[in-house]
Amino acid sequence: MDLGISGRRAAVAGASSGLGLATARALAAEGVSVAICGRDLERVTQAAASIEGTVVPIVADVSGIDGSTSFVEKAVAALGGDIDILVTNAGGPPVGTFASTPVEDYLAALELNLLSVVAMCKAAVPAMQARGWGRVVAITSISVRQPIPSLILSNTARAGATGFLKTLALEVAGDGVTVNSVQPGSHDTDRLRSMYGGDLSSVASGTPVGALGRPEDFGAIAAFLCSDQARFITGAAVPVDGGAYKALL
Repeated sequence: MDLGISGRRAAVAGASSGLGLATARALAAEGVSVAICGRDLERVTQAAASIEGTVVPIVADVSGIDGSTSFVEKAVAALGGDIDILVTNAGGPPVGTFASTPVEDYLAALELNLLSVVAMCKAAVPAMQARGWGRVVAITSISVRQPIPSLILSNTARAGATGFLKTLALEVAGDGVTVNSVQPGSHDTDRLRSMYGGDLSSVASGTPVGALGRPEDFGAIAAFLCSDQARFITGAAVPVDGGAYKALL
């Protein structure tokens, strides 16, 4: 399927590996010029080189407001024009429970998984509104629907981001800009391996489909939400989790 976005410009945050990289690869395959960011120059440069198409590596730390804003500004400069597609993404905060997590740790988590999303949208969305076309896709987590034990910081911050995104979607819907989030479950990524010590067999068997998600499949879903065909989808939070979320709504 031709997604109708060839020639568009995209900024994909946190794309030196994992789901961000898979999303950048899927967009580039559709003829989108993509700027990706990571904190390490060597890693993000290698990631960009692994993708066919026009891909620009940018060093940026999107764990806070300034770095998130700077990434969008650098992407605009590197791609030679305003961003048509914004994919927000960042790593997760440390594990912890209510009992083990100090109150002061919440601020960094909110900056990482909520305020970074707000800042990137602030930097990119007004230009989309002015042009009458834009796509925002946020990579969040299935924990927004079904909190994950020992991830209280992530559960809290990403739920806040989802509330922001839904509100933004309603405010800009009439301007040709769609805003959606994609909620990954367990995918075979470095992040998941670091959480489980490299052995993901128990995680895979605990998923209803009996396997981990493939990053490239996730990237295809995220890219579709950026498509012309997805113009009537906005304000949605799409679980991509192999059936792990079990509630009706």
